Amino acid sequence: MKPKYRLAVLGNPDGWYVRDLHRAAAVIGDIEISVVSFGDLRVESRSHDELHVFSKLLPKPSTGSEGPSECQIDRQFDGLLVRSMPLGSLEQVIFRMNALHVAKQQGLAVVNSPRSLEIAIDKWLTLDYARQAGLEIPATICCQDRDSAIQAFERFGRDVVVKPLFGGEGRGLIRINDPDIAWRVFSTLEQISAVIYVQEFIAHQGFDLRILVIGDEHFCVARQVAKDDWRTNLSRGGKAEAYTPTEKQIEMARTAVKAIGGQIVGVDILPSKDGRDILLEVNAVPGWRGTAKALDVDVAKKVLQYMHQ
Repeated sequence: MKPKYRLAVLGNPDGWYVRDLHRAAAVIGDIEISVVSFGDLRVESRSHDELHVFSKLLPKPSTGSEGPSECQIDRQFDGLLVRSMPLGSLEQVIFRMNALHVAKQQGLAVVNSPRSLEIAIDKWLTLDYARQAGLEIPATICCQDRDSAIQAFERFGRDVVVKPLFGGEGRGLIRINDPDIAWRVFSTLEQISAVIYVQEFIAHQGFDLRILVIGDEHFCVARQVAKDDWRTNLSRGGKAEAYTPTEKQIEMARTAVKAIGGQIVGVDILPSKDGRDILLEVNAVPGWRGTAKALDVDVAKKVLQYMHQ
């Protein structure tokens, strides 16, 4: 009997995406999924030439099984899929990435790669890689002081979007077009020692595109803005609809994926009112719930088939 493909998933065992992966694995039949914990990652050097990565297996959702048990990630599994990126201290985040690098060095297939995660987590670094790849990006200033941010506000026509450097799903985004509010927001961010990430607001057509790339395949939806909101994120009430991208938009997505070195990546492109296609963000832990529903595609199955190919 052919052994099952053993896949470790770094994610929330009770979350929708892990449940969807379990469902798809049951459909495929020869994939065994285990959920492991980011917070329990451990790296051990047991001799001068051995380095191994450990974590804890988490109970399957709603099984009532016993508590976590230890596992050696780089020996017990054929692949590792990163499905979450929990908050932590700077030391914790760096260590977790280092642990993924060790797992990859030990021969484990890690998706997305640690380096692509490091790039995509950082909005500024992502845009810089995209710029170097020749993609059009919004006018952006990344700084650490109020005065520089105010200068950007004026330079961008007093209509800007301020984003957290790390973060997703539209959380923490602020559109500012009032000088007094700009002064207060930038002052607060400076006081808490935050990096201030300021972009020009781009007038759009009421939607942006999410192109989900899984290896050689792509799946595209248009995310319509929610009522009385300028953001298109589905978590903010936006609506996903099937969309056929142009060849240029497909090429933009593939160029962005190549630029960060990813394999399963969500690329956000904004068609502006003046006819330009502008790269907004690249997500190396992309959601697919809205895409799967809008396109009637089993995306979780596609993800598992890519891992197991």
